[in-house]
Amino acid sequence: MKTAGPQRIVCLTEEPTEVLYALGEQHRIVGISGFTVRPAKARKEKPKVSAFTSAKIDEILNLKPDFVVGFSDIQSEIAAALIKHGVEVWISNHRSVPGILDYIRRLGALVGVPEKAHAYAGELEKNLAQIKLQASELKQRPKVYFEEWDTPLISGIQWVCELIRIAGGDDILPERAEKSLAKDRIMANGDEVIGRNPDIIFGSWCGKKFRPEKVAQREGWSAINAVKDNQLFEIKSPIILQPGPAALTDGISEMAAHIRQWANR
Repeated sequence: MKTAGPQRIVCLTEEPTEVLYALGEQHRIVGISGFTVRPAKARKEKPKVSAFTSAKIDEILNLKPDFVVGFSDIQSEIAAALIKHGVEVWISNHRSVPGILDYIRRLGALVGVPEKAHAYAGELEKNLAQIKLQASELKQRPKVYFEEWDTPLISGIQWVCELIRIAGGDDILPERAEKSLAKDRIMANGDEVIGRNPDIIFGSWCGKKFRPEKVAQREGWSAINAVKDNQLFEIKSPIILQPGPAALTDGISEMAAHIRQWANR
């Protein structure tokens, strides 16, 4: 008997690929993003047909997809091109932890496995609850600055801010985190960071290695507690900057470990 739901799915970003593999539905995937690193075997098994802002439209059409999944307004032109060719496209636009969990449930429902998706999202929720419980036992909460890019300075997005809070820290720029577009989180200089004096700095420069020594050398940053105490850490972008399972598992776990170490000094 044929399984319900779409049978030939193209994933334009990493998070739907990771979700579908987690649900045991990877056999439906016929194309993925070239930026996909989770799970590692997806890169070996599936053809890469898109970047983030561009895609090989002809190659996608040749795969004869019956469902394409993308993320955010940034992929609107890709979506429009596929829709003009009669392809069914779903572009999600979630930017929060509850949004990620809801995304997993909706994706599962759209591909015909709502029970699997609901159970998986529930497991992720339990993991977050456990981390939050452990964080509640910390003697002190650090002030945290999360840097998404260095030139220009871009602070962290909403789900990152929320995960920092769950992990036991407090994002120093929560008002910026509410702005969904990176351009709206650009800082003209580092004065805000210096003024709010974070205890920990997390860096996740998408596409290049975080360089804590360069951050420490910025003008005026030597006065920041995180720099004085050498509390600058890289959180690799694939596990924190994708609004999917990675951020709710490995991403938050790494941040929580650093926060716990700081609190227990």
